[in-house]
Amino acid sequence: MRILHLSNHCRFANGNVHAAVDLACQQVAEGHTVAFGSSGGFYEPLLQENGVLLIDIPQEDRKAKTVSRAIAALWRTIRKFKPDVIHAHMMTGAIIAWPLTRLTRIPLITTVHNSFERHAIIMGLGDRTIGVSQAVSDEMIRRRVPHSRVRTVLNGTGNVVRRQKETQSSVSLSKPSLISVGGLHPRKGIPYLLEAFDIVWKSHPEATLNILGEGPFRQEYEKQAAALPSGKNIIFYGALEDTKTYLEASDIFVLPSLREPFGLVITEAREADCAIVATNVDGVPEVTAIGDAGLLVPPADAQALAEALLSLLENPALLQAQKEASKRDIDFFDISRVSAETSDVYRDALEKRRVVSKR
Repeated sequence: MRILHLSNHCRFANGNVHAAVDLACQQVAEGHTVAFGSSGGFYEPLLQENGVLLIDIPQEDRKAKTVSRAIAALWRTIRKFKPDVIHAHMMTGAIIAWPLTRLTRIPLITTVHNSFERHAIIMGLGDRTIGVSQAVSDEMIRRRVPHSRVRTVLNGTGNVVRRQKETQSSVSLSKPSLISVGGLHPRKGIPYLLEAFDIVWKSHPEATLNILGEGPFRQEYEKQAAALPSGKNIIFYGALEDTKTYLEASDIFVLPSLREPFGLVITEAREADCAIVATNVDGVPEVTAIGDAGLLVPPADAQALAEALLSLLENPALLQAQKEASKRDIDFFDISRVSAETSDVYRDALEKRRVVSKR
């Protein structure tokens, strides 16, 4: 199959990009011919090394000038690459691809990550719309995307070449070590994590909280942490390529998100043998239900988050049991399963197009 992926960019530290890059590389490994159309970025060398054709299609914004340039670039690409399917991973890609796929009758597949965003309904333009969790799919259906066009393919990070290529470093974290990985903006719930850790620290002053990630609220969160009694035990590292080493050096992974369509980093933390504490929002319960791993708490509730963390820190047997649970059924999250289920969606859309064409 000839597959064209569309993404605004292929920069580091973006979950949508990570999922698209992982899928593209796996599809090439399975014998497909794959191109990646974007404005470029960090993962270009990795894509090229794994046989993915890079195509410059500007998608950084939805301004009229940029969109017209992108449509022209995509049209040239369609004529030259001749894809069987076009797979858009962000809204701009769906916008520029939709009119051309109507003209060429190439199926348009869209993957929805942040279904709660106001403009996410645009992803419903796809002949098939993939939700990265059932929660995402259900939300798109509630927003009037026809049920017949919506499919669910849970993400996965097992055996992805992106993780295998990460630079490995030697890391020693003070024990017990808590870690959180994600963008530093309000949706990720970092203020509640800082408040929860301050409660935990009063009973466990040896504990450390390691926060990996970058974002517009970093300085604000650093100031909040510095003002807490536990502040000296809270370390902000910024966005690091090597999250794997830090996860493997940690005891508990914490995801305090207020909204979370799936949470790729949960599967990465599970692969690293971390016990999981996360908020019970959107797709998170689906990620932890497989293998019955992790402790879930309500969002925006620092006290409940602290109590879950304390239950692990004060009960070594429970902590060990949760670490072992993280590895249970972890093979489900292998990228080969993601690719196979995505291919099923492609074939479904192609067959539908053939049936319609015969009428």
